[in-house]
Order: sequence, then structure tokens, then C-alpha cells
Amino acid sequence: MNTLYYIHDPMCSWCWGYRPTAELLFANLPEGVARENVLGGLAPDSDEPMSEELLERIPGHWRTIHEMLGTEFNFDFWTKCQPRRSTYPACRAVIAAAKQDREADMIFAIQQAYYLNAMNPSDTETLEALAKELNLDSGRFGVDLGSPNTEAELQRQLDLTRRLPINGFPSLVLGNGDQLAPLRLNYKDHMETMNHLLAIMRPQTPVT
Repeated sequence: MNTLYYIHDPMCSWCWGYRPTAELLFANLPEGVARENVLGGLAPDSDEPMSEELLERIPGHWRTIHEMLGTEFNFDFWTKCQPRRSTYPACRAVIAAAKQDREADMIFAIQQAYYLNAMNPSDTETLEALAKELNLDSGRFGVDLGSPNTEAELQRQLDLTRRLPINGFPSLVLGNGDQLAPLRLNYKDHMETMNHLLAIMRPQTPVT
């Protein structure tokens, strides 16, 4: 069995831009390929306001992605919220939701909250509100969000990210046993990645 590792962060703007193409790729994976999402963890826990440099750089990324891909962004976030460079809380929320079989729904909810609704997923209150909107067991979600087991799972995924052959988020890696092959990622065309994946999986013609 081959494993397609998707290395991402729910607060990664390029992951938001890649989302439509990623969905096409994931919906058409060939038989014998299982997908595993891996949280990359862009930024650790911090209560410090975002620096002036980041307050200029990150909205610039949003504009670039919008111009390149047409991805929608709500720039009101930068005036309505107090941005912090901290994505670990959102990553833990994804793990906590996964315990209720709602991983994908929480990832999308965080992205919509952050990029479209000018809400801050670095704040626990935002994550708890999203859990309620998804009709999760709020009590269980709150406990799981801060549990040692969730933190251990986050650290496991972060360690895996460090061991995978990637240069940033989002990234795709095809794994088979000890073999790990980074895949080409095209933000507009899922078939480029699909063809690369199939070429790697194709058995080599024996030399005679």
C-alpha cells in the first residue's frame, strides 16, 4: 500500500489557495493509495501580537495568491482581529475534531473562519465556536483540545513533517515502506501531480 502524505497547516494561506486542486487530486487517487494528512505546524504557541514585518508580509501573500489563483480572502481580518503568529492551537483543533471523525470539516471551518469571516483561529474561543457550528460534542472537544494526548499527536505529526522530504506547505510525498518521493505540486492542475504519482508507482521495466 502506498501512502500519499499531504503536509499542510489549517492557517497556511497557500494551502487555502491549493484547496480546490487538492480536492480534485484526492477524489481521484488510484487504487492502492491511501491519503494521510500531516500537520506541519507553521508557528508555535504565542500570545505576542504579530510583528510589523509579518503584518505586511502575510497580507502580501494573500494578495499574491488571489492574483495567481483567484482565491477569495477577506482582508478585514487585519483590522478586526489582533493577529498572532500562532497556528498550533488550530492544529490541535484539527486533531481534537478528528477524535470525533470530523477532521476534514474542522480544517475547512478553520480556513473559512480565517480567510473569509475575519475570525482568529489562534484564539481558543474561535475554535470552540467552530466546534459548536459543526455540532461536535463541545465538552469533549474542549477537553481534547487541551489534552496531553492531543499534544502528543501534534508532536508526532510535527516530527513526521521534519523527516519528510519537503520545503514548505502545502507539500505532497508518496511513501511506500522506507521509500519517500516528493511529488510535483501544481496549484492549478491536479493532473500534473497525478501523472507524477502514477509514474513513480509504475513498475520499472526489468533490464535484460
